[in-house]
Amino acid sequence: MGASIHWESGSLTVRDVDDPSILPAACRWDERTRCHRAPAVAYAEVVMALHRRKLPYDDQARGYEELPHGLVIHRKPRPYQEIALRSWQTSRGRGVVVLPTGAGKSWLACMAIDAKKRSTLVIAPTLDLVRQWYDLLRSAFDQPVGIVGGGDHTVERLTVTTYDSAYIHMEHLGRRFGMVVFDEVHHLPGNAYSMAARMCLAPYRLGLSATPERTDGRHDDLDELVGPLVHRQDITELTGSFLADYDVETVTVDLSPEELEAYHLARSVYREFVFSQGIRMSSPGGWGEFIMRSAGSEKGRRAMNAYREQRRIAFSAPSKLNYVDHLLHRHRGDRSLIFTADNDTAYRISREFLVPVITHKTKVSERSAILDGLKEGRFRAVATSKVLNEGVDVPSANVAIIVSGSGSVREHVQRLGRVLRKQPDKRATLYELVSGGTSEQYTSERRRDHKAYGGGEAAEG
Repeated sequence: MGASIHWESGSLTVRDVDDPSILPAACRWDERTRCHRAPAVAYAEVVMALHRRKLPYDDQARGYEELPHGLVIHRKPRPYQEIALRSWQTSRGRGVVVLPTGAGKSWLACMAIDAKKRSTLVIAPTLDLVRQWYDLLRSAFDQPVGIVGGGDHTVERLTVTTYDSAYIHMEHLGRRFGMVVFDEVHHLPGNAYSMAARMCLAPYRLGLSATPERTDGRHDDLDELVGPLVHRQDITELTGSFLADYDVETVTVDLSPEELEAYHLARSVYREFVFSQGIRMSSPGGWGEFIMRSAGSEKGRRAMNAYREQRRIAFSAPSKLNYVDHLLHRHRGDRSLIFTADNDTAYRISREFLVPVITHKTKVSERSAILDGLKEGRFRAVATSKVLNEGVDVPSANVAIIVSGSGSVREHVQRLGRVLRKQPDKRATLYELVSGGTSEQYTSERRRDHKAYGGGEAAEG
């Protein structure tokens, strides 16, 4: 009698192996059940180990199927998509592909699904992206597509879900898919989401991102959870041929003397508290430590209020909004996205300039209607905080105005990517508004180290 592999709610049990030394390191002896046990992610390694020794085995773990057919829509792949697909297949159908926004990562995933023709789970960070994947897969493969999340729970051979729902349901879903696609894969290495990846036995795995690096260094975990980096191309390599040409302009606006004085007063209160507590805000846990300590005393609460005040002054200075007015007039014939760091500023811009606004509170149906209005020309601009940073397809937009944001390189590259969808005669422009004499100048310089900011020409003011 040969070995047997069984599925148990996100883990594998391996029994009756005469020589356990052939099993991968992930397999550990479980004295309680008298068998070897491994996380489901090790499924491919276990099967390959038995294959290499030509040992018979009974696979009771696998619950996935082949797709009845592949793509019914065929596009001529771009050269870099073909190269990325070959590299992924050479890596045994496991790995991460890094391509800029607008370069066709979703279609590359469809090509990979077509190549393997296994039941596939696509995991995306937001319901907006789930909707986009649902529409794409349904049209590209002409077969039922399931959705898990946002009030839906329908599982088909092709299914789309969010990272949150994948974490909740993977112990039941993890054996039903032979392939998993992780969209915006930089979300995956968090504690909860990485557990979902480990509880899935899919032998074929594809991770997609424009900016996979994480400040906490946990992007290194992608090697285990998805596979190695198999292909990478950055914005500057594709601009002109496959992405719109673009310009980047940083505009420094001066605060009034009164605003600057109020800014420095608030910042001094905040920084004095941080230094007195020995908190390093640049460290991965610095922000969490500041929140915790500021809640414990009156001085700490004053520091938190001061922190918020100095951000408010820098992020939504009247001089910034005056320049937004100038830019909207200058680009009145274009389609503009106005990005802010917070909802309050987005709503303020919406009121002052009579443009629609999208925040995390905006219903999916309303978001779709607003973006359709932008596409059709009924709206010339849309204000948003952070919900349009990732993945949402806005091909008609050609101007991005960043009123405020984080110091994250990823966020700014994503925002640039929103206006780089290739269209005839399109040239995109990104404006970054920075309050002079504030910490925004430092964070602007830091995030502009990315090569994307060297790829455009300086726009005239």
